[in-house]
Amino acid sequence: MLLNCYQEELLEAGCDEAGRGCLAGPVFAAAVILPKGFVLEGLNDSKQLSHDQRALLRPIIEKQALAWAVASCDHEEIDRINILNASFLAMHRAIEKLHTQPQYLVIDGNRFKTYPQIPHSCIVKGDGKYLNIAAASILAKTHRDEYMTNLHVDFPHYNWQQNKGYPTIAHRKAVVEIGLSPFHRKTFNVSDPQLELFSKNA
Repeated sequence: MLLNCYQEELLEAGCDEAGRGCLAGPVFAAAVILPKGFVLEGLNDSKQLSHDQRALLRPIIEKQALAWAVASCDHEEIDRINILNASFLAMHRAIEKLHTQPQYLVIDGNRFKTYPQIPHSCIVKGDGKYLNIAAASILAKTHRDEYMTNLHVDFPHYNWQQNKGYPTIAHRKAVVEIGLSPFHRKTFNVSDPQLELFSKNA
């Protein structure tokens, strides 16, 4: 059973990101402050939930949270500062957008760049331990999926509607055969020798 928050003395925001391991598109992050005693059946780490489950939970979280915000870093920023720093920056942007400033932050993962004047704790697999981080994981994931689905309309060959920019075999094969789109991260190794061989033999 997930706990409501990491500590109860200070107003706490849970933070998580989505899209770090993708070949294309931005990395998204969310920050969520939940009310005390918040209960939502089925709320869990977004990776443990189906697309339909996440879609059902998102509007409830957005309606019942004391505050929530979503932000991103695009592919060019990722290439410029690397994906880890871009993830931190996206989280900072989400925190900055909160209409209620938190007094404490809990971050999913084992590393974070300190946000000015707000203490934090990093929680490994925190999205499966605390409701506020789980809520943030769902918002980051659903908002990013929506972005990539919309982007798919103009770039259908990469099938982002289904893979959301992650390095599936079909996605990498499309990169080899068609080349990079304007939204691919150039600092990632999107190619694969076996795929190149496959492409030449096709």
